[in-house]
Amino acid sequence: MTRRIRYTDEFKREAVAQVTDRGYSVKDVAGRLGVCTKSIYDWMKRYGPAEPERDLEDEQKAEVRRLKAELARVTEERDILKKATAYFASESR
Repeated sequence: MTRRIRYTDEFKREAVAQVTDRGYSVKDVAGRLGVCTKSIYDWMKRYGPAEPERDLEDEQKAEVRRLKAELARVTEERDILKKATAYFASESR
């Protein structure tokens, strides 16, 4: 007869964090921790972020991606203007 192992809430939350925050697959986390994948999925339902929180996180991540792209574009434009200013300054001498 097998004995059921009781895992602490902290252990379960850390397992869920590995999947949700760090991007590991459920199978990888379950294999490393020595638990079945069903347990990880159950813990994700219980300890994972709530649906509205996930939606907010997705929106924030999309906004960060958009802002990074805009920053890259503006930085490139600034660099081009610096080079143009230096070119025209050297031409006027």
